[in-house]
Amino acid sequence: MYIPGLVSVSFRKLSPSIIIDACVRSGLLAIEWGGDIHVPHGDVAIAQKVGNTTRAAGLTVAAYGSYYRCDPTAEQPNFADVLASAKALGAPLIRVWAGTSASAQASDDDRTRIIEDLRRIGTMAAEQEIQICIEFHANTLTDDPDSALQLIEAVDHPNVKLYWQTSNGKSTDYSAAVLQRLLPHITHLHVFHWNFKAGEIDRRPLAEAVHGWHDFLQIATPTPPLQRFLLLEFVRDDSLDQLEGDALTLNALITRHQRELTSS
Repeated sequence: MYIPGLVSVSFRKLSPSIIIDACVRSGLLAIEWGGDIHVPHGDVAIAQKVGNTTRAAGLTVAAYGSYYRCDPTAEQPNFADVLASAKALGAPLIRVWAGTSASAQASDDDRTRIIEDLRRIGTMAAEQEIQICIEFHANTLTDDPDSALQLIEAVDHPNVKLYWQTSNGKSTDYSAAVLQRLLPHITHLHVFHWNFKAGEIDRRPLAEAVHGWHDFLQIATPTPPLQRFLLLEFVRDDSLDQLEGDALTLNALITRHQRELTSS
């Protein structure tokens, strides 16, 4: 089952209450709350308030989007604070980042530190029944499918998984192949559509990428009772009107996918 939602940091300038209202209006069912502004790392009172307000609106807390880098040498929040906020928020998982360097530039020592820290926080989070998911992102150890697979296999921890999103500047076929390859380790998907023009990101409406996202949903079909969140981000012009349009497209994709599953 796919559940449509939003990454809250898509709208950093808006308050949690406005974001919640926008999700309800748009037909989205879940929110990944960001740890940099909406639910600051270590502020348990705010985390409790945002979590309770989210659930009172009929929405699910999909995740806690932390900015923990899994490298003890990096400037970052204390993971104990991150974990405390996630627990107070009622988040089932914490999003983390695999270091601060592109995989091609990372040394063996860099990789070893990150692997060891992922194991450490994976165990800490498991004690609170919270999962760890590594952001699939440029300029980290998950910016390349070979590196991401090597990382997750080296960590080899049952409580540490991967997120997925399309690869920067790559074709739909390339992203689909990466999704297929990493699928056994993937939990949820970040959903957006953008183009690159002269090295600049051009955020586009999701409606322009329905064929590609239809294929992605076909590949990542969750086996019951597994559920996957499809979390919108990088909304064009940071517009709530565009969010409604993207949510409409995403819900239509989910409905089409379910219909095709039923008829097959």
